Amino acid sequence: VFGKGGKSERRPTEERKTMVIVMEQLGDFDSAEYAEQLCAVLPDLKAANIDLRIIGIGDCQTARMFSEFTGMPLSTIRMDPAASIHKALGLHRGPNWDIPSIVPTSLLLWFAKEVGAANAEERSIDTKHGDSHSDGTMSVETARGVARAWLNYMAMCAGVAAPGTLPEIIRGYIGDRSAPERLAPNEMVVAGPIEIKGITDVKLGPIQYQSLWKNEKGYQRPAELATVRLRSMVEVLSNFSEYVPDQTLLDWRGATFIFDADGSVEYEYRNHGVLTYSKTMARPLSFLEPYIGNEKALNPLGLSDENYCS
Repeated sequence: VFGKGGKSERRPTEERKTMVIVMEQLGDFDSAEYAEQLCAVLPDLKAANIDLRIIGIGDCQTARMFSEFTGMPLSTIRMDPAASIHKALGLHRGPNWDIPSIVPTSLLLWFAKEVGAANAEERSIDTKHGDSHSDGTMSVETARGVARAWLNYMAMCAGVAAPGTLPEIIRGYIGDRSAPERLAPNEMVVAGPIEIKGITDVKLGPIQYQSLWKNEKGYQRPAELATVRLRSMVEVLSNFSEYVPDQTLLDWRGATFIFDADGSVEYEYRNHGVLTYSKTMARPLSFLEPYIGNEKALNPLGLSDENYCS
């Protein structure tokens, strides 16, 4: 349906639909970034009779912290502590490499401890057993699973079995003229000694300066999206054990589905990398255009957008 000036408007329907977002670990870059976009269109989804359900890997504490950080209502979030739905759907795990059997057990256990999967002060690590123990010890099997998940996750970050990941990482730094702005002018991002206001004022400890593109408007400026991702990274790394309670599941990727009233799939997208949660990353919610109209689907945050004419 088109309104004045050819702007598409939401399609009125009495049929109730359900959008299910199967997210990765809620501490993943993709999850927070996707949630920010989705939160901005919650009223539009409701008006279009679309119920939103998010299923993430983690536990109840993960859900609470994710809700507080992103603004996503807790009532929309469901947790899958074992990634059961990811396994049932056969979702992506990068190259799906295994740890070679020649890797020493001591090295696997050391790595698990170093990444925080095992706390030396709270757990006694038993190197003689392959099963989990009720006394809280970490098994060799679990340590191998942690190393395997990190291997596959880091491989995806490097672009291995992850089409689109490297271009998306680069896009966050060099900017994108086809995408709208991502930070409000007065929005603050703080990461330790780093303070960034919008895309203009930067403070690195005692050093202060303004970016070269401080007067640019109407598109995603250089480093702008990278700054958004820095904010998410600081939040997650500051609370890593809460956001990623089971590191053996770190490599699982997500998917998006829209179901009609009788359960038939109207839309499906499966994520095959890191920072590739949408087919159209410059405008991640463009798939919702038939349901909520192009104004909100193409620019959900409502920031300046030189490429969109209302």
